[in-house]
Amino acid sequence: MKTPNILLTRIDNRLVHGQVGMTWTNTLGANLVLVANDEVSVDSIQQNLMEMVLPEGVQARFFTLEKTIRIIGKAAPHQKILLVVKTPQDVLTLVEGGVPIKEVNVGNLHFVEGKKQISPTVSVDDNDIATFNNLNALGVKLEVRGIPNERGFELMSLLKNG
Repeated sequence: MKTPNILLTRIDNRLVHGQVGMTWTNTLGANLVLVANDEVSVDSIQQNLMEMVLPEGVQARFFTLEKTIRIIGKAAPHQKILLVVKTPQDVLTLVEGGVPIKEVNVGNLHFVEGKKQISPTVSVDDNDIATFNNLNALGVKLEVRGIPNERGFELMSLLKNG
């Protein structure tokens, strides 16, 4: 399998929104935003909303996790990919499926009942913590950062101090 040119993998509950669409794609120089999410892969309304916030010339693809695993290796070298998923569990599924993810930007995990807030934008429950520990054990670097010009924080140290 060829190694796809994944510039960044981002976890964000909201997937692609204004901030991600513009700021991250421009900063990274991404020309393809790949949203790996089973629900959105079949929801044209959400897809249209996400495509609207992308800069001119940036393409979007909406694949299931399974399809992402199956075809990301076929990406052309000129495709500079920003891979966006909703949960840490999605990242683990992709990594275990063979997607070569070395680094993850943990952008946004909303607070809901039963989760513990570890940064202004990231809240985790026991399942999330176990998943992040798994990813860390697999050698994936995990950084909490909302936007590119913010200082990032190493997620595992936030979990230890949380």
